[in-house]
Amino acid sequence: MAMLEVKDLQVYYGVIQALKGISFHVNQGEVIALIGANGAGKTTTLQTLTGILSPKSGSIVFEGKDLTRTPAHKIVEMGMAHVPEGRRVFADMSVYENLLLGAYTRKDKAEIAESLASVYKRFPRLEERKGQRAGTLSGGEQQMLAMGRALMSRPRIILMDEPSMGLSPIFVNEIFDIIREVSESGTTVLLVEQNAKKALSIADRAYVLETGSITMDGKAEDLLNDEAVQKAYLGE
Repeated sequence: MAMLEVKDLQVYYGVIQALKGISFHVNQGEVIALIGANGAGKTTTLQTLTGILSPKSGSIVFEGKDLTRTPAHKIVEMGMAHVPEGRRVFADMSVYENLLLGAYTRKDKAEIAESLASVYKRFPRLEERKGQRAGTLSGGEQQMLAMGRALMSRPRIILMDEPSMGLSPIFVNEIFDIIREVSESGTTVLLVEQNAKKALSIADRAYVLETGSITMDGKAEDLLNDEAVQKAYLGE
């Protein structure tokens, strides 16, 4: 059984239909990429999965539980974390305070301290800057902070929205290395990414979204070598 099963999801913004009955699944341990042009519905998909938007119809089943009408904070408790587009760190709070907020659904202090230590190990730069205001970090460091904060909830699956957006090439490589590590340490990853080439290079499978519909899906390496995908998304 798939860890996450999305069936016939329809989402509207007012009268405009943003998602036109999409269906896809994510198996435990996979890295799944959702690729597509701007406005294809990628962010809408993640926001619907995490309870920020409500679907008009369709279903979202996560580990056997129907999430379709579950409030966002409950979804985090169930093991789904979201790294939103544009990072959204709390600029006036310290790096450390931002990270602690990621653990707000957890009660055990010793376990929270353990998670903090593991986030610092994965992101040494965050430990160096733990007392610094988050707003003073570079874009790449803020992205690391947003990812670290999501990992503090100890998610079973992490949803990432455009993690490489606006970052320098060196940070893009670093962020993708971290995504691979997160996956290898046992967290399932659903990745929405403008940089299709990078996304397909680390994903197991991928879905192509076009104006609210899934038009193609398959193994990531097959899509990397697909002529239509190369033309539309890989700039070749």
